[in-house]
Amino acid sequence: MAKAGSDPTAVWDAVREFALTLPGAVEEFPWGESVVKVNRKVFVFLGGGDGGPAPGITVKLVDDEVHAHALSCPDAAPAGYGLGRSGWVGVPLAPEGAPGVELLREWVEESYRTIAPRSLVAEWDATRSDG
Repeated sequence: MAKAGSDPTAVWDAVREFALTLPGAVEEFPWGESVVKVNRKVFVFLGGGDGGPAPGITVKLVDDEVHAHALSCPDAAPAGYGLGRSGWVGVPLAPEGAPGVELLREWVEESYRTIAPRSLVAEWDATRSDG
C-alpha cells in the first residue's frame, strides 16, 4: 500500500507513464478523461489527474485473487456500466491506504495482458528478459 502522504497525482502520473511504455499503447481522451489503449481497446482508464476529480484508475483484473485484492483497497469498487461483471475494478488513489505505484503497475500490466494481442505481449516479455 502507498506510504502515508503519497501524492495521488504523482502516483497517477507514474502509472500513466508506465502504461504508455507497453508495446502498442496509445493515450486517448474520450469523455474528457485519459485512457490508454492497445489495438483500439482500453486497458486502463485514468480518471482524474491534472486538477480534475480525485485521481484513480480502472483496470481489468481476471485473476480472482488479484481482483479480490484490488477490491479490498479503500473505496475500490467494480466499474460501472456493467464493466464490473467483466472484471473491471476502479481504484481511487487518494484514500489513506491506497495502493502504491509498484502494485498499480502490476495491475496495469495484468489488464494489458488481458486486452493486448499475444504478439504485443510477447514483445513486452522479450524486452523485459533482455534487461
